[in-house]
Amino acid sequence: MTPTFAIGLSLLLPALGAFAIAAADSRPNLRETITVLVALALAATVATLLPGVMAGERPELYLGELLPGISIAFKVEPLGMLYACLASGLWIVNSIYSIGYMRGNSEKHQTRFYVCFAIALAAVMGIAFAENLVTLFLFYEILTLSTYPLVAHKGDSNTIASARVYLGILLATSVGLLLPAIIWTYSVADTVSFVPGGILTGSLTGPGVGLLLALFVFGIGKAAVMPVHRWLPAAMVAPTPVSALLHAVAVVKAGVFTVTKVILYIFGTGLLAQEPSSNWLIFASAFTILAASIVALRQQNLKRMLAYSTIGQLSYVIMAAAVLTPLAKIGASIHMVAHAFGKITLFFAAGAIYTASKKTELNQLRGIGTQMPWTMAAFTIGALSMIGVPPTGGFVSKWFILAGAFQSDNYVAIFTIIVSTALNAAYFLPIIFAAWFAKPDPQLKSHGEAPTAIVVALSITALATLGLFFFNQPVLDLERALMDQ
Repeated sequence: MTPTFAIGLSLLLPALGAFAIAAADSRPNLRETITVLVALALAATVATLLPGVMAGERPELYLGELLPGISIAFKVEPLGMLYACLASGLWIVNSIYSIGYMRGNSEKHQTRFYVCFAIALAAVMGIAFAENLVTLFLFYEILTLSTYPLVAHKGDSNTIASARVYLGILLATSVGLLLPAIIWTYSVADTVSFVPGGILTGSLTGPGVGLLLALFVFGIGKAAVMPVHRWLPAAMVAPTPVSALLHAVAVVKAGVFTVTKVILYIFGTGLLAQEPSSNWLIFASAFTILAASIVALRQQNLKRMLAYSTIGQLSYVIMAAAVLTPLAKIGASIHMVAHAFGKITLFFAAGAIYTASKKTELNQLRGIGTQMPWTMAAFTIGALSMIGVPPTGGFVSKWFILAGAFQSDNYVAIFTIIVSTALNAAYFLPIIFAAWFAKPDPQLKSHGEAPTAIVVALSITALATLGLFFFNQPVLDLERALMDQ
C-alpha cells in the first residue's frame, strides 16, 4: 500500500463504513461487527503511514483546486500522525464500549448513533491530515455537524436545547471568527498551507499578530478556551460513549490539535516569541485552567465535573504550545495522548456506573468500589493521571510542560501548573477515597459490574494510561521529528 493510497483509504474507510452500518440497520449483530471491523481497518491503515513519517517522509494527497492557491489537499506530518493514531486507536475501544453501553441501556436509534460516529471519525482523519487551513476548516465543520445528532441522541426537549447550544456555539465561532482568520491569513501570506516555521513572518507584525491569534484561538471553539467553553458542559446530555468521543477521541482533541498546528505551522514560534501582542494566550489559557478547575471542584454531577475538568486539561495543551520552548511543545503533544487515555477511562467508568446502578451524583458513590472494583480501579488510574501522579501518562506530560516553563522562566505557567494540580487533587481524591473507604448507603440497592464489553474497554484504556508512563518513547520520537522539521 502506497502512502498516498493509505491517506485516501483513511478518509474513505469510515465514510464507507457509515453506509455499511446504515444498510445493516435491521441486523444489530452485523451492524456492530461492521463498526468494529471498520475501526480495526482504519487503525491498521493509519499505522502503515507511521514508519515513513518517523523516517522523515511527508506523504501527500492532492484532490483538486478550489480557488487559485487554495486546494483540497492532505499531507501527513508528525503532529497529524499522532492525532490520527490516537483517534483511530481509541475508536476501536470506544466501539467495544458502545456495544455494551447501548445494549445495556436499551438505547434507541442505535444505527444512527454508529453511523454518525463513523462520519465523525472520517472528519477527524481529514482534520489530522489536512495540508492547509481550508481543507481543515471543511472537515472541522463536518465534525461539528456529524456530532450534533450524537449530542441530541436522547431526543427530549432538554437534550435538544443543550444540543442546540453545542451546535450554535461551535458554528458561530468557526464561521464568525475562524473563517475570517483564514481569509485574513490568505490575504497577507498568499497561502493557507501549513509550513514548518510558519507562513506569516514578514507578512504581519505588531498588534495584528495578537489579533489574528485571538481570531484563531476563539474561532477554534472546540479547544474550549474560556469564554468559548459552554458547549462542552451542555453536551453532557449525550450518552456516555458520545461524551468519550467528545472529550477523548475526536472533538476537543480536534480543537487543541488545530490550535497547536496553527501556532507551529501558520504563525511559527519565532514570530510569536518576538511579538508581545501574542503574550495574552498564556494568561487566557492559565485563567481557563484555574477557573475550570475551581468550577469542577463545585460540581456534584459526575459527568459535569468531568466536563469542566476537560476544559482545564485542554488548556494545558494550549498553554504548553504558547510557552514556545521545545520541551513544552513535546509536553503539549504528549498531554494530548495522556488526556485522551485518562479522560476516556473516566467517562467509560462514569458510563459503567450509570449502566450498572443508574448513579450520576458524586454523593452516591460512597463504597461503590466494593461493588464495582474493576470500574473504580480504572477510574482511580484515570483520576491520578489527570492530577499528574506517577506511574501514569499525565505525570509524563506535566513533567515536560513544567520543564518547558522552567526553560523559559515562564512563572505564569509554573504557578498555574502547581496550583491546578492541587485543585485537580482536591476534586478527584475525595471521590476515590469515598469509593474505596466509605461505607455504602445501606438503603441503596446492591449491584455488580457493568456488562463485560464495558469493563473490557475501560480496563484497556486504564492500562494504556499506565503504559504511557513506561512506554512513551514512540510518542517522544514522533514529536522530536516535529521539532526537527
